[in-house]
Amino acid sequence: MQFLRRIGLILLWFGAPLVAFAAANKNDPYLLPLRGVGNIALSLASITIAILLLRRGRWHSLAGKLLLMLWCLPPMLMAVAHLSFELRKHDVLSAGVTEARQLGPHFMIGYSSFPEVARLAEQGLIGGVYVTRHNIRGRSVDELRAEIAALQGKRRAAGLPPLIVAADQEGGIVGHLAPPLTKVPALATLAGLAPDDQQSKAEEFGRIHGRELAGLGVNLNLAPVLDLKPPVRRNRLDFHTLIGQRAIATDPVVVSTIASAYVSGLEASGVGATLKHFPGIGRVRTDTHHFSANLDTPVRELEATDWLPFREVLSHSHSALMVGHITLTAVDPDHAASHSKRLVDGIIRDKWGYQGLVMTDDLVMGAIYQHDVCKAVVEAINAGVDLLLVAYDGAQFYRIFGCALDGSRQGKLDAAMLRASKARLERAFPIELARAASAVRMVEKN
Repeated sequence: MQFLRRIGLILLWFGAPLVAFAAANKNDPYLLPLRGVGNIALSLASITIAILLLRRGRWHSLAGKLLLMLWCLPPMLMAVAHLSFELRKHDVLSAGVTEARQLGPHFMIGYSSFPEVARLAEQGLIGGVYVTRHNIRGRSVDELRAEIAALQGKRRAAGLPPLIVAADQEGGIVGHLAPPLTKVPALATLAGLAPDDQQSKAEEFGRIHGRELAGLGVNLNLAPVLDLKPPVRRNRLDFHTLIGQRAIATDPVVVSTIASAYVSGLEASGVGATLKHFPGIGRVRTDTHHFSANLDTPVRELEATDWLPFREVLSHSHSALMVGHITLTAVDPDHAASHSKRLVDGIIRDKWGYQGLVMTDDLVMGAIYQHDVCKAVVEAINAGVDLLLVAYDGAQFYRIFGCALDGSRQGKLDAAMLRASKARLERAFPIELARAASAVRMVEKN
């Protein structure tokens, strides 16, 4: 019995700082599963343990007093973290109309609470929403369709342009709305077919995705993946990107053929495509969901291989371009691609002449969020990025928008870049495509 008590005491000494750390960082994306009920459980557990320590007389020794104080910390730290979050949220929601209209169109967010996202949409603090599996879980397609329509109705009532509504339907292992939408095979399954069959099947997959997404009110699909398929088992620590399963092929010509046909099918249904993840994550060994990653390949080699599909599909479509969080060392060793002016403005805009929408990968990913996210947000806007994505943990929007707000108030944002981006957003392809598809459907009904 004495042995078990000592083990229990050791566990209490080790557990107290861990619980205190979790409480102080309750708003961190990595602790998202603990939010809500988890936070309440941590607080109650801490209070219960503190009471038990008191009742067992631990207060009488110096070590006991220290242990008791440690277990009293978590509820207090959690309260401080919650207050900090609420103050940041209040600052964002109190932004002036001019600030909201200037910065809001550049943000696309994932959400869980309809009332909360509706308020952001009405105030013009966001330009788009991202819907994923938790938005459809336990609900019907009709319910999600009605929710998206309600958001667009609030935008119209506020005199604001329609929201860009995005989803992540690549096919294969990434199909966040399937079920209830149709589960389509990965585009990689088409790589072994004859070119004509590749095109016809890929376009069919695009039409299926496009038709179902358009029916929901989604006007932008975060697909297809244009990264070249890496060698088997190249990255043994890639637990989330899983690019080996998502990439279409190792041959850029095959990737271009299949992706072009898929995009054609999407656009025919009124849904825009997003080409990802430029400058190509197939070559890197690190998962940017958690860590920074360098791409050390020379630009000349990338232009002859990895970048061919991006340039080919961009040249004859209305696709958006998603820029990843890897650092292209040959171009800008000091900044990840998603906020590199040399890459976005220098290569994509100036060298390639692309004037469509450029968006970041999720800013909640560790490669960005665990570093100076405020600096990255300001640099991304100044680089000419049009949409900043906050997908996995929508609550981080308040921190990330606050970064842009502070940058604006401190005069750190490039006014010329903001004006150019505003013009691109005003002619945003998804809205035009959605209207065209709606018109087509009306004609077919008649």
